[in-house]
Amino acid sequence: MYKKRCIAIFLSLMIIVGCGCIPTSALSEEEMSSPSGVLLEASTGKVLFEKNAHEQRACASITKVMTLLLVMEAIDEGKISYDDIVTTSEHAKSMGGSDIWLEVGEQMTVDEMVKATAVASANDAAVALAEHLCGTEDEFVKKMNERASELGMKNTVFKNCNGLDEEGHITTAYDVALMSIELMKHEKIFEYTTIWLDTLRGGETQIVNTNKLLKSYDGITGLKTGTTGDAGSCISATATRNNMSLCAVVLGATTGTERFKDAATLLDYGFANYEIVSFDASDSKLNEIEVKNGMKKTAHLECSGAKNMVVTKGGAENVEQTLSVEEFLEAPVKKGQKVGTLSFTLSGEKVASFDIVTTENVDKITFKAVFCELFCALYAL
Repeated sequence: MYKKRCIAIFLSLMIIVGCGCIPTSALSEEEMSSPSGVLLEASTGKVLFEKNAHEQRACASITKVMTLLLVMEAIDEGKISYDDIVTTSEHAKSMGGSDIWLEVGEQMTVDEMVKATAVASANDAAVALAEHLCGTEDEFVKKMNERASELGMKNTVFKNCNGLDEEGHITTAYDVALMSIELMKHEKIFEYTTIWLDTLRGGETQIVNTNKLLKSYDGITGLKTGTTGDAGSCISATATRNNMSLCAVVLGATTGTERFKDAATLLDYGFANYEIVSFDASDSKLNEIEVKNGMKKTAHLECSGAKNMVVTKGGAENVEQTLSVEEFLEAPVKKGQKVGTLSFTLSGEKVASFDIVTTENVDKITFKAVFCELFCALYAL
């Protein structure tokens, strides 16, 4: 019956080619020397590789991913601005470790503090930003943990905003990836995380990015490194090639060289073996559906939306499309009323679906409605 209704559907299935590398076999845990890591595709959150990804560990300055996320969100919400003046407190000055040697009372803009935090991994700048936003670092840390909970970071507890070793300050590779992907949504951050060399204080202070992949990895966009005695060498590395963005997290590496090598290995594996299939129903054209006992005999339909799906290279050809739609509707019909579903499956698993809905109201036929319509038609004559 429904085939006879001839509801025509035109859905564009665009395959975005990946990096052009030859697919390799699955990556084994042994090929990653660090004790913990994970690789996620950013737009879908799909896990492409994991090794002890939910094991709780210290993460050093990768903590600053959450600090920067809260700052970027506050800027977007209008709570603070890049031009705001941040004044250094005694507490911020006292951080030590990686810093830009802020003095008590010294002032910089939010823009400069973000640059110092993202590029130089400055502990003092991170605390200064936290205090500017929430008054105290403790209050800011509460916000960090609240946001972590919202993001589903079930194995994370923050005790400070910069990642200095502190008992109970823990996370996992997977949780780091979750907050990294959230930060990646704020594309402005890449203007900082891709800086290799810059200056502060009018050129008096030079800062160099701690992410050496900026000089060696094609498509690298960030995101944050970290090193402490408890955490070892860590990195959340993000990269984009051919419209696919990946996030590789490495925790607990023995050396900085090892963490960069492992991160590159994970990213290489992702770009070589996976691609994005984009399901876009925005241009779909649908005919009408019959309406019984309505003031109109039919109602127009539409199907819209877009979703990305990660598949192994060449896997898109196995995607199947299925349409399920009601045979007719009973008046009254409301605009936006769901009447069916357009779905896509890969190897029996549903990977994307879109609602088919009506585009107009159709009132139920009544004597009064018919009389009014007839009267209006006669009046128009």
